[in-house]
Amino acid sequence: MIPLVHHPDYVAPAPARSTYQWNKNGLIRDLLQEEGGLIDWHRPDPVPLPWLEAVHDPDYVAEVLEARVPREKERRLGFPVTAEVARRARMVPGGTYLAARLALSNRFAANSAGGSHHALADTGAGFCVFNDLAIAAVQLEAEGIRTLIVDCDVHQGDGTAALTAGRTGIATYSIHAAKNFPVRKARSTLDVPLPDETGDDVYLDTLQATLAPLLDEFAPDLILYQAGVDPFGGDRLGRLSLTQHGLDRREALIATLAMSRGLPLASTVGGGYGPDALEIARRHVRAILVLGRTFSALRGPDRKA
Repeated sequence: MIPLVHHPDYVAPAPARSTYQWNKNGLIRDLLQEEGGLIDWHRPDPVPLPWLEAVHDPDYVAEVLEARVPREKERRLGFPVTAEVARRARMVPGGTYLAARLALSNRFAANSAGGSHHALADTGAGFCVFNDLAIAAVQLEAEGIRTLIVDCDVHQGDGTAALTAGRTGIATYSIHAAKNFPVRKARSTLDVPLPDETGDDVYLDTLQATLAPLLDEFAPDLILYQAGVDPFGGDRLGRLSLTQHGLDRREALIATLAMSRGLPLASTVGGGYGPDALEIARRHVRAILVLGRTFSALRGPDRKA
């Protein structure tokens, strides 16, 4: 079974003036329900306020939770922050943290949302309100768990890199399109910028050649994985021209690199954009299933042995 974290608050009504696919997480849930007994469902708690304030500016946290985010910050986000959006923003980091704890016990677990890697200390950006990856990793570091955040979204994980910089128990890896959003990149532990139209083979060879040494050098206890599907060639915001088969190979490679080192992995959804929300949801679900099935098929050594 695949441990899967979901909460009804992940599915918020679309705010006015928003181009984000707000029904995507509900469609992901529905598609995974069709898998029947393969999925082991878990429901998170809202993230505690001190965890939010350990990563984000307390004034910004209050603006979000009280649904009074200034218009200029809403423009950076891409939508207004309603009460429903605020509830979702507080629940998703709790889901990413729970997925991480489940992965530590089960080798693999997934959150059906998350991967909000553009959110910064005092503002959201690029459809990301709170940075669930940074929030979970900072809390895990406080619990003595070394975390490598592996970000395969087509956009650089700028917020995650900025919010975790200087923390010895957290490392960040981002492989992304060099010419894509954000214009001003942050500095990850390791950034791998790629040219447009990279394609499957070069992408996967580069991923293996750059990620494997970092895994061995940093020696994490856990991988937090931002499994954005927007490197897909047909994605509205993608530029790297991966095929669906290439995305499948990516998930199998990530799982194999983790399993060969006895490392648990927790995945988040990340980016995926276009007019057909169901098609995008299917791509996210496929990523979760390929990861889960690869972990089930492989038996890695126990890293703690």
